[in-house]
Amino acid sequence: MKSRLQSLSRLLFKPLYYLASFFIFIGEVTLWPVKVFLRFLKIVLKFFLEKFLWLIAGIRSIKIPQVRLPRVAFKRKSYTSIKIKKETRFNFWNRTGYFLMGVLTTGVIIICYQSYLFVKDLPSPKNIGKVNYQLSTHIYDRNGVLLYEIYRDENRTPVSLKDLPNYIAQSTIAIEDKDFYKHNGVDLVGGILRAIKEIVLNSSIQGGSTITQQLVKTSLLTPERTITRKIKEIILALWAERLYSKDQILEMYFNQVPYGGSAYGVEEAAKTYFGKSAKDLNLPEAALLAGLPQAPSEYSPYTNPDAALRRRNEVLEAMAKQGYIDETTRKRAESAALDVVPPKTSIIAPHFVFYVKSQLESYYGIEKVEQGGLNVTTTLDVNIQKEAEKILSEELAKVKYLNVTNGAILVTRPSTGEILAMVGSANYFQQPDGAFNVTTALRQPGSSIKPLMYSLALQKGFTAATILDDSPTIFKTPGSPPYQPVNYDGKFHGRVPLRYALANSFNIPAVKTLNSVGVDNFINFAQKLGISTWTDPSRYGLSLTLGGGDVTMVDMAEAYGTLANMGDKLPLSYYLKIQDSDGQTIRELNPFKIREMDPGIAYIISDILSDNQARTWEFGPNSALEIPGYKVAVKTGTTDDKRDNWTIGYTPDFLVLVWVGNNNNSPMNPYLASGITGAAPIWNRMMSYLLQNYVNGSHWYEQPSDVVSKPCFFGRVEYFISGTEKNADCGANALVTPTPTPKP
Repeated sequence: MKSRLQSLSRLLFKPLYYLASFFIFIGEVTLWPVKVFLRFLKIVLKFFLEKFLWLIAGIRSIKIPQVRLPRVAFKRKSYTSIKIKKETRFNFWNRTGYFLMGVLTTGVIIICYQSYLFVKDLPSPKNIGKVNYQLSTHIYDRNGVLLYEIYRDENRTPVSLKDLPNYIAQSTIAIEDKDFYKHNGVDLVGGILRAIKEIVLNSSIQGGSTITQQLVKTSLLTPERTITRKIKEIILALWAERLYSKDQILEMYFNQVPYGGSAYGVEEAAKTYFGKSAKDLNLPEAALLAGLPQAPSEYSPYTNPDAALRRRNEVLEAMAKQGYIDETTRKRAESAALDVVPPKTSIIAPHFVFYVKSQLESYYGIEKVEQGGLNVTTTLDVNIQKEAEKILSEELAKVKYLNVTNGAILVTRPSTGEILAMVGSANYFQQPDGAFNVTTALRQPGSSIKPLMYSLALQKGFTAATILDDSPTIFKTPGSPPYQPVNYDGKFHGRVPLRYALANSFNIPAVKTLNSVGVDNFINFAQKLGISTWTDPSRYGLSLTLGGGDVTMVDMAEAYGTLANMGDKLPLSYYLKIQDSDGQTIRELNPFKIREMDPGIAYIISDILSDNQARTWEFGPNSALEIPGYKVAVKTGTTDDKRDNWTIGYTPDFLVLVWVGNNNNSPMNPYLASGITGAAPIWNRMMSYLLQNYVNGSHWYEQPSDVVSKPCFFGRVEYFISGTEKNADCGANALVTPTPTPKP
């Protein structure tokens, strides 16, 4: 047994022994030239010191202290048996010392060799403008229809630096690399500090690369974000500065870098955005272009005009700080309007495409999206998208007399979170703000937020049969003016069950209910469902349940999707599958659910929203909220000043959100009636199309096991979370038949 263990031990440790012996041998060999050098240095030093001392002091000889290194002797038979003689005056060098010296020497040799290979494979800066590795990213609909090819055509028109106005170069240097004419291609300290400062203090994207680095990066290197690529970028930048003058580098930069879309170089950018040559650009136009290369999509004047203006003004401010322009010129340029020519790109579902592009950039980075050759199969259905665009255009034409100039439609599949259609405005290509995507913009939801608040109320012990008092009430909060809510119809309706208060969208009962459950509780609850914009609770009060807090359509789709999924929240998804340039799937939709609401509560709220009889008091029996032959949950929302009008409805298969209004936030005509004109007819046509073409018959949710029924008001059966029906008073004396009372 002992011999077996010894054999096993030798088998395991013998390779390590040989490896250690090899490093010891390398260490001893490395030590020889060190010893020779030290001895030579000693002789030379002794000679010159003696001559020096003899000349100035007459001293003929000196004695330099001995520095002894170990003597090394090798057995001729094998380098694995090394005999080391140690001098008594120097005890450091033993087997451990030689081992470390060997490891260090071997590492240096390997690093030097790898560095040689690394530098040997670098592209030459002489190839700037001749080669690059940019690959198009393709965006498809769910059936393989190409929606958009990002940067398929790299349109470049060479331009000479001497032909450009001075402020084109000055604006770029000011915002990108203020020390361009001072550094040697790399500004490690200034660039990094600038990037950190901008990101931390101003939350703005600001690269740490110099203009030279950006040039070699876009011209010679692949778009991946790695340390290796950064090292290559630095080496090539230093190399390029040895080959070219600063003006030559700047000229190549203006002919090479991307400015968004297929516009590569400042000449094509000038034609794309302003319809003119770069030599004819004025100062505000040059400043706008100077701000684009850092993030062409984020600062695009087509998709993000507000961000484009802010970025342009940042460039002008930087120019003023660095003395290129004076304050009067800066202010005059900042007051100039953003006047760009309409985009000429052929594109399907443009609002959705650029939403996808933005999402991809936030996940993979701009360079990967613009040059990495991704193939994205999205969730969009082109047929549904085209029908949505057609419906929106036709219906908006019908209500143009009501000062309704714009609208948006968002269609999702609640069970997976897939976005099936996204129409962000009536016409993407219509100037000045057609490219503005309303589905991602902040808008007030009006009463469409009430189902979320009443869901919380049911969670807090309310029931669909709870009697709410719709009568005049004034709420007084310390430090705030008194708040007196009024109903949409200007009337009071007495004691009404929660079902009828929600179905008819009475405001006063909703405010009283929110006062009972708590504003902060509602904010927390809504955030869990998907409302991401209510970040400062101190800004909101009881008007929150009437739409007093800005939301986005995409957030409302996620929150209503929780109701449509019987309490399970799913994040919205824009992709089914994402592949890299080699065809490998790097991301695939795998819906995951988070239970944020009791299924029974979602079922009861959905039942109320689908109850056409209950909402008849305000909307009548044949409103645009009713789709004959189908059971659909639906809720409207209109702000008091008629700036926003919503209709949101869903079935187990589809969720449709519609908004109408004006991009400039001006009020619509007071005669616009929620549920009759505006968003409701658009919603009805869109939902009807989906149900008739994509659903085989009408079906509804199964009643959850924790939901019980009980005969209640007006001879109908009411639903309750099990146990709460015992506290519900459904007797005749519990309710005064609603008789609308004029407002006093």
